[in-house]
Amino acid sequence: MCGVFGIFGGPGEVNAASLTYMGLYALQHRGQESAGMAVSDGDSLQLHKEMGLTANVFDEEIINRLPGSLAIGHVRYSTTGESSIINAQPLLAHCSKGAVALAHNGNLTNAQELRRELELGGSVFQTTTDSEVVINLIARFGKDDLQTATIRAAKRLRGSYALVILARDKLIGLRDPLGIRPLCLGRLADGAAGRTKAYILASESCALSNLGAEFLREVEPGEMVVIDQAGLRSIKFASRRRQAFCVFEYIYFARPDTFLAGKNVHEVRKAIGAVLAGEAPVEADVVIPAPDSGTSAAMGFAAATGIPFEIGLIKNRYVGRTFIQPAQEARELGVRIKLNPVESVIRGRRVVVIDDSIVRGTTSATMVRLLREAGAREVHLYIASPPYLHPCYYGIDTSQAGELVAATHTPAEIRDLVGADTLHYLSLQGLLRAVGTPGQKLCAACFNGKYPVPVQQEVNLPEASLA
Repeated sequence: MCGVFGIFGGPGEVNAASLTYMGLYALQHRGQESAGMAVSDGDSLQLHKEMGLTANVFDEEIINRLPGSLAIGHVRYSTTGESSIINAQPLLAHCSKGAVALAHNGNLTNAQELRRELELGGSVFQTTTDSEVVINLIARFGKDDLQTATIRAAKRLRGSYALVILARDKLIGLRDPLGIRPLCLGRLADGAAGRTKAYILASESCALSNLGAEFLREVEPGEMVVIDQAGLRSIKFASRRRQAFCVFEYIYFARPDTFLAGKNVHEVRKAIGAVLAGEAPVEADVVIPAPDSGTSAAMGFAAATGIPFEIGLIKNRYVGRTFIQPAQEARELGVRIKLNPVESVIRGRRVVVIDDSIVRGTTSATMVRLLREAGAREVHLYIASPPYLHPCYYGIDTSQAGELVAATHTPAEIRDLVGADTLHYLSLQGLLRAVGTPGQKLCAACFNGKYPVPVQQEVNLPEASLA
């Protein structure tokens, strides 16, 4: 996963770099490896990006060197792509349309095919991300304006994408025809007059509320939004035969205060916890969350069962999300230093732990071990999602089935591997009931193997193809 952000304000209306910085800060949970922004002052584009968190990449001096009222930004989470500054975004290119910057959340399943075609046509690539495929496709339609070229490029793309594109005097946002990845539209108004000062595009609505901006709506699947001095206009570039929004956004990735498809993520996760409690009753003394992604589900579980909710594990706030660390060694070290049990809550008690998912099992095993060491009498592990059985090819770091513990072990074997007394997964039917969205409008391929977009065989995937 990655986070994208874009803002278009009138000249002198906003400091785009400052607002983009705050927007990326709100989206930091979506990617922690690199951060960057491209800013336009109406005449030229300036780019700054580095490895690291948003707060480490930008300071006041750098922000002041990026004047302008138009900008896009990106926080990166690499999957099979190399974690390197060469792949940090936004990408900036110079073509017949002038300077164009692009930021991408998602993964193209036909990136290898398109890249080979472009290389044979003379294109030169500087990165190993599929995002550069998109910007090369746009540049190839040299006689078209940026809007037309972007539509023509989008019609060649397969897979998931939420894109923000910046030109000297224009901001474009678009979302794949199935709406796999999120993108929303907001408005920053003059408090006194209610006049629109800027339009904003963001991966999640939490980035809008952090800026005091009004949430207008989500960018529709297959829709392109164009914002320039003439205002805002919408273009449907693809028919919406079906939707396939990533259900894992509700389970793990999105921030709890975000609204997705009209549903608050925190409330959905509470509903997931309540359904999980009904599917597998337990006798226990305390319910604790795996911080922080299990907190909302644990609250729902505790409310449904009447078992007291407590904070039994304290998270070191200066350690990143271990699931989105690029290397297994980093994950294992991160888990050990990020959690510390509250012994007075744990000792001598039967503990229910609610976690959002088990992908590789690293976090779960360490967490159970810490609770045992703190004196837990029993540890019952409840997972607020079904078994993660199949790789994701649309932008989550699970592109090899061998890394997925549920693909190679039964629930009973996983229970023994992580050291829990019992292990219970939420059923897929229970998940869909809690989310409250028909299954045909969601992508749950990681649970059921039903991929909404055809994918290449795993052995043929490019070594580095993801945004």
